[in-house]
Amino acid sequence: MSLFEILNDWDTSIFLIINGFHSPFFDNFMFLVSGKIIWIPLYASVLYVLIKNWKIEALWLILAFILCIVISDQFASGFLKNTVKRLRPSNVDEIKGVIHLVKGYLAGGKYGFASSHASNSFGFAMLSTLILRRKEYSIAIFIWAILISYSRIYLGAHYPLDVLGGAAIGITSAYFCKWALDLLHLHNPQRPETSIQKFLSIVPLSILMLSLIGIIFYSIIA
Repeated sequence: MSLFEILNDWDTSIFLIINGFHSPFFDNFMFLVSGKIIWIPLYASVLYVLIKNWKIEALWLILAFILCIVISDQFASGFLKNTVKRLRPSNVDEIKGVIHLVKGYLAGGKYGFASSHASNSFGFAMLSTLILRRKEYSIAIFIWAILISYSRIYLGAHYPLDVLGGAAIGITSAYFCKWALDLLHLHNPQRPETSIQKFLSIVPLSILMLSLIGIIFYSIIA
């Protein structure tokens, strides 16, 4: 048995364990966590903090976020999926009959490596961490990215290696965009902070926590 076959067997086994561990609460919870619209307030709160803290300079930061997401998304979905051509779990005949699909959820596209959900969430988490530089926020936003990535396995959309590959792409994209900002002197993170700037950094963390509380509450009553 080749190394690739061994890795694939391990990956499939871990996938089936995660996907098979389900309940009505977590079905609702993971389905919502994996959505995109639910996180718009979080993205808007980071945009707000960028504009309030860095004024005109925020334009370059916003462009860096856009570039980071475009790079991570297109490399994961546009390039790797069509190059590697690794089938999503739900398209593999040997296991598709035992996969738990929440609410009949079927991810778009035939191939799964690498996960664009993972690449985009980790790209956003890493770049916002490098810019905001707040310990509490950094911990929370990476838990958020991990949760989204985990939800893709839970929902049957990706294998664990799909999301690990996506996470690596997102983090690399974020470091590249931050390097470009520093190289072109478009961001000055060293200037003194006022008390209001320190307070504003709490806003995204608060929005994230409120969003998660809302998801948990809905998952309980749904």
